[in-house]
Amino acid sequence: MNPVSHQKSVLRRQMRSLRLVLAAADGLAASRAAVHAPLARLGSGPVAGYIAQGAELDPAPLMAALAEAGVSLALPTALSRDAALIFRTWAPGAVLAPDAFGIPAPLADQPQVAPTALIVPLLAFDRRGGRLGQGAGVYDRAIAALGVEHRPFLLGYAYAGQEVEDLPLEPHDQRLDAILTEAGLIEVR
Repeated sequence: MNPVSHQKSVLRRQMRSLRLVLAAADGLAASRAAVHAPLARLGSGPVAGYIAQGAELDPAPLMAALAEAGVSLALPTALSRDAALIFRTWAPGAVLAPDAFGIPAPLADQPQVAPTALIVPLLAFDRRGGRLGQGAGVYDRAIAALGVEHRPFLLGYAYAGQEVEDLPLEPHDQRLDAILTEAGLIEVR
């Protein structure tokens, strides 16, 4: 394991524990974060969110606000553990089925789309747009697969307490354009 990968592994363990504490301490963080959403910057869609797992900040209030504003929505789908995520159309209340990771995703008959914006979960972020994910690289591969000409606006979605000074990054790591927390919107420098 290279030194950066090792640093990231250690930080993941620490941040998973911290995120559990942050989630338990503030049950209304997701609703407060949605109030600060840069709706105009996310566009008319499709905007891809996610279904929160464990202690991830739940984007459901943000996704509901986007739907109410008439924005078309999508969710990621993992077809296999090694493939890049794809994105399928979705509306609040639609039936979902487990994908290759067991995460609820749109049914296979829903159209695949290229999102104009992605709301992405994370374990840690920095103000340079660094994002530490779970370590499988699924979002990095999905963003790379969309290509430079179709790169979506990347909005990290996290608790304010998940901010770190400086994340160790590797060449494949995709940088965020902004981070939305319960404390407000952080524009990346």
